[in-house]
Amino acid sequence: MKISGTCKRDGRPFLVEQVIGGGGACPWDGEPFSSDYAAVLVESLRAAEVAGTELERALAAIADLAPAFELDEDSVLGELREHLARLRGRVVERA
Repeated sequence: MKISGTCKRDGRPFLVEQVIGGGGACPWDGEPFSSDYAAVLVESLRAAEVAGTELERALAAIADLAPAFELDEDSVLGELREHLARLRGRVVERA
C-alpha cells in the first residue's frame, strides 16, 4: 500500500516513503514532521504501509473466495477513520 499525505505547513502532497527516506522530514521544506519523535514517526509510517499492504492482500484473498458473507466496513475501517480524523484535526502553523 502506498500511503500519501499532505503537509499541514505548505499544503503539498507527499508519499510516506518520501518521509521515511528523509528521516521523518517533509520532502519539500526539509522540516521535521515530529522533531522530538522522528525515529518513532518513521518506524510507525513504515509499519502502517506494511500493515496496509497485508490488510489489502488478506481482504483480496477473502473476496476471491466469494464467501457467503460480507464484512461490516465499520468493523474494519472504524478505528482507522478515527485515527485519520485525529490527524486531520491538528492545526500546524508555520514558524
